[in-house]
Amino acid sequence: MKAIVFADVTDPWAYIGATRFERAAAMFSILTGEPIEMTLRAFQVEPDAPSDGRLLMEALEQRLGGRDKVELVNAQVTAAARITGIDLNFEEAVEANSFDAWRLLTWADEAGPGLQRDLAHQLWRAHFLEGADIADPFTLATRAGLVGLELETAEALLASAEYAEEVLTQVATGEALGITQLPFVVIEQQWTLAGIHSQNDYVQAISQIYSEWKAGEEPDGPGAAG
Repeated sequence: MKAIVFADVTDPWAYIGATRFERAAAMFSILTGEPIEMTLRAFQVEPDAPSDGRLLMEALEQRLGGRDKVELVNAQVTAAARITGIDLNFEEAVEANSFDAWRLLTWADEAGPGLQRDLAHQLWRAHFLEGADIADPFTLATRAGLVGLELETAEALLASAEYAEEVLTQVATGEALGITQLPFVVIEQQWTLAGIHSQNDYVQAISQIYSEWKAGEEPDGPGAAG
């Protein structure tokens, strides 16, 4: 089966949910022998976010209306992340526009199996744990090199407008799908899973979808599987 996962590398819920879905897909494949081909696609949460090196907490305070609200949201997402084995460090995180990161991730998807996934996790960790600016071309190219992508090619890509149209198309597709929660999973272009779920719920949903897919059944409608 093929699964497209709309996410953003600057969204913590997308990080947690995509990680849970990825693990659930791997578990399902181990149990059934049925491989699941997972591809990440861009859906920018803050497409107009500046990349000026400002701390994320400062940006969130302005966006959400105060430190108390930010700390409440961060406590919720940090607890969910901890359950998933993910560390978050909001205090050092830097606000970043993810557009160039998605250009690089789109190229990584074409460059070889597993490279996009590895790069996405590098960028998530860089942004949410290490306080790195993932809008910075040097940071992006370096992370690409760490997962086995050609460093000079990555630098040349980032210095150009390559894959910009592809990223815009991905975001427009997400908007056409009416995405309001991340991650947003589309399986075999028919079944959808919106928002974050537990790993076990993802496994159950994948199993149900697989049964319907093998039987050639039509889904009841968008979001029918979860």
